[in-house]
Amino acid sequence: MNRLDRLTAILIHLQSKRVVRASEIADRFEISLRTVYRDIRSLEEAGVPIGAEAGVGYFLENYHLPPVMFTNAEASALVFGGKFIEKMADSSLQEPFTSALFKIKSVLKHSEKEHLNDLEPAIDIAIRPRPTPFSDALLNRIQAAIVQQRVLTLDYQYGYTDKTTQRDVQPIGLWHYGVGWHLISFCRLRQDYRDFRVDRIRELTETRQTFSRQSMLSLQEYLDQLRQTENLQEVVVSFEKNTARFAQEQRYGFGFVSETEANSRVQMRFMTQFLDGLGWWLLMYGNAVTVESPAELRDLMKTRTTELYEHYNG
Repeated sequence: MNRLDRLTAILIHLQSKRVVRASEIADRFEISLRTVYRDIRSLEEAGVPIGAEAGVGYFLENYHLPPVMFTNAEASALVFGGKFIEKMADSSLQEPFTSALFKIKSVLKHSEKEHLNDLEPAIDIAIRPRPTPFSDALLNRIQAAIVQQRVLTLDYQYGYTDKTTQRDVQPIGLWHYGVGWHLISFCRLRQDYRDFRVDRIRELTETRQTFSRQSMLSLQEYLDQLRQTENLQEVVVSFEKNTARFAQEQRYGFGFVSETEANSRVQMRFMTQFLDGLGWWLLMYGNAVTVESPAELRDLMKTRTTELYEHYNG
């Protein structure tokens, strides 16, 4: 990136947030802090009113850059992002994104509009079907509560039953894994952090109560802590080599760690909390896979195959 393009990009970056640290600019553009200071000074000399607060960062003072034209690659990236939102978000996010994309398209050149129109039907994403939620309009309300630090009241269906519980929670983040979105919150009833599946929230109420984020974990801190405290078990299985290739993609969803090849077999190592789920997945490979350890999983596989034999043998 030449210096003129970088200065423009830095200006756009400053406009995107209330305060931007010099280290953040340096990391994004892979430049030294000394270069950041020189670039900021160049923008100031060009008449851009940039304020600075020691130890905090830079900010723009009543300045707004005129509408920016998107490059072809940037516009194409938005189409890819839209496909993910279409498949993985609910209507509360899908509709605003669609509206925003129309606005973006309106400022593109004619050739770029044609490019996006040709690209859009050529991109699709296949994901596992997500469970039908009680409401398809919660994500936008939840993200607003996270930013506003507002307490939420959840009517929540737990487990695979029709039983519900009511919880007052302090939301810290949304996390997508498995088959859908999860609301990570501090539960006031349990006085600890809890993971609530969004599709199991029967009703969500925004209260007038607020909370302080200072004494709470961030979402990233929660996830780091979770990884350190998970009760993981090591599982070692071996596949016939001509079958192992079919497990290449799905294995990452079951805690795959590493693999080694020996003779005509591929040995794979997993770390998992869910032996039962891993066992059901391995069943699909029949006698082409062998559980080497732990003995608990081998016994589980024996039980499952016996149950299947009895089921189909009447």
